Amino acid sequence: MNALLQSTLVHLKALVGFDTRNPPRAIGTDGIFEYLRAQLPGFDVEVSDHGAGAVSLLATRGKPKLLFNMHLDTVPDSPQWSASPFELRVGRDRAIGLGACDIKGAAAALLAAANASKGDMALLFTTDEEGADPRCVRAFLRDAFFPPPAGEDAEGGWGKHFEGVIVAEPTRCNAVLAHRGIQSVRVRFEGRAGHASGEQKPSDSALHQAVRWSAAALDFAESQSNESFGGLRGMRFNIGRIEGGIKANMIAPEAELRFGMRPLPSIDMDGLLERLRALAEPAPAVFEETFRGPPLPADAAHAESHLRNARALADALEIPVGDAVDFWTEAALFSQAGCTTFVYGPGDIAQAHSADEWVGLDQLEAAARTYLRIVEKSS
Repeated sequence: MNALLQSTLVHLKALVGFDTRNPPRAIGTDGIFEYLRAQLPGFDVEVSDHGAGAVSLLATRGKPKLLFNMHLDTVPDSPQWSASPFELRVGRDRAIGLGACDIKGAAAALLAAANASKGDMALLFTTDEEGADPRCVRAFLRDAFFPPPAGEDAEGGWGKHFEGVIVAEPTRCNAVLAHRGIQSVRVRFEGRAGHASGEQKPSDSALHQAVRWSAAALDFAESQSNESFGGLRGMRFNIGRIEGGIKANMIAPEAELRFGMRPLPSIDMDGLLERLRALAEPAPAVFEETFRGPPLPADAAHAESHLRNARALADALEIPVGDAVDFWTEAALFSQAGCTTFVYGPGDIAQAHSADEWVGLDQLEAAARTYLRIVEKSS
């Protein structure tokens, strides 16, 4: 085992040992952030508390052109774990621990690369990617500029300006240039309570409205199966919850459902919502988007040009380009801000969020070598 991988595993053991589950996101500015500070000598470190357990750490050394971003929060563990999820177990070919794959393995590899080189480097650690209340990246983007404003003196007040961002997620050490967006929606139907023995109008039962709308929505999602972008095909659509009504012999006065969807990067998300809202009559009383994550690339109208820029950056860094993926990442937020962005990290998404979550040692070593090469190249 080479020194870079050994260093990565030392850091990974420490990072896995910190409880950063989200929820409950009981994370403060001490603990894992004290560890990070101690492992980043020579860096300017800025820790920001965004409330509710959302904490970020920006560490910069020199005048880096690239920003590495990774989240430290994990999903909750499950009863199916065979040992403590907070104790790293290193086997012949893998390291097992909560967050080892998603994505503390990348964080450990970046710490190892940072200490193996004195090159220019920027790291943004966050703790709120796994929940429904993201704050860290959005707060960072309010103050960041991509690239530096024209005419700014690079020698004075260079600030938080980057030409590109590499977001760490499990991609098997390939550069992922595109992924789906994600939308969650609450839909409420209102009817008229009454005895079920009488003839009903289409608008009387809120549950009947919900069922008719649901059937139309499923048909619509199926009709999108031939749409494609970057190797992705169709729209992912799921009705996750439906409830309402009182009993079998009463007309339901109200009903509510929750659905989620993952459209292609080329789809206008606002237009998609409007099409779904108008699928059946009467229209829902409430049609409320509760969460939106833009796709990667985020600008549907100029998606191809954004892909070309991201591919050019990956090629310049000698990182192989992989297929587009179905899962969502915060790379989309950087893309939405106008930054050239791709996703890269060790591990396979199939191991993320699972009991006895693991990352391959070969993946950790490959990622650490790549990170080190990028940093040394910037020196």
